[in-house]
Amino acid sequence: MTAPTKPSPGGPSDPAASGVPLHAPVIDWFDEHARDLPWRRPEAGAWGVMVSEFMLQQTPVSRVRPVYEQWMARWPRPADLAAEAPGEAVRAWGRLGYPRRALRLHGAAAAITERHGGDVPADHAQLLALPGIGEYTAAAVASFAYGQRHAVLDTNVRRVFARAVTGVQYPPNATTAAERKLARALLPAEEASAARWAAASMELGALVCTAKNESCHRCPIAAQCAWRLAGKPAHDGPPRRGQTYAGTDRQVRGRLLAVLRDAAGPVSQAALDQVWQEPVQRARALDGLVADGLVEPLADGLYRLPMS
Repeated sequence: MTAPTKPSPGGPSDPAASGVPLHAPVIDWFDEHARDLPWRRPEAGAWGVMVSEFMLQQTPVSRVRPVYEQWMARWPRPADLAAEAPGEAVRAWGRLGYPRRALRLHGAAAAITERHGGDVPADHAQLLALPGIGEYTAAAVASFAYGQRHAVLDTNVRRVFARAVTGVQYPPNATTAAERKLARALLPAEEASAARWAAASMELGALVCTAKNESCHRCPIAAQCAWRLAGKPAHDGPPRRGQTYAGTDRQVRGRLLAVLRDAAGPVSQAALDQVWQEPVQRARALDGLVADGLVEPLADGLYRLPMS
């Protein structure tokens, strides 16, 4: 006997694709349970939203919050950051990790100052044209800062949609065209509701529909969740990518940058050599930092954070 064909997510035969049964309970839950985060407050403005989106990529809220607050106190507008050397952005980034984000945010601030009079643009295409801004960040800023209707697909949202609509435990390792199609299909038609839905579905994934130990008993759409109704079948796709840190080039890069961040001036090669015993890996990490523009080599074997 031939098994029935499973409708493709977001396809015309998929009744959940309209999203209507999901919108109200998720948004109502968000209205009651949303965390009070500084970038969600009105005074944060579009610049605060943009800064938070850069910082929150692959970094938890608990680590981002203090750095974000210090950053916004020092650079409340893009022009304030653009006026400083890019190395100061790297220094202020501290131990958030993936420090190239600091350089990209500095580049975006400079472009905003030069092209848009210091105001973060509301237009999605103009946001996307800024250096260091990809599809996700452009959609997030347009939605969260300006209340526009865009599909905002981060890891948390993708996991909620995978479970609630597609019926699988985890989304693919990389965002697919099918996921983007489904996200667009799930968007409420009204702009303000769509922006609220984007924030609410993201919060649901962060607090309830988590990667491990999900709290289905607290989920406002548990009764409609395709994965739960199917008995929570285990993930049977490609292995999920884990993040390792100890002993990697990332760890070495972090230690080298820590020395440079803490120094008042240029640092000698000898001082950098103290942070890691293995010379080949240490040299490779330092070369990578220079190639990425995070470290600037000077004469006489000295190094500093970038000045231009």
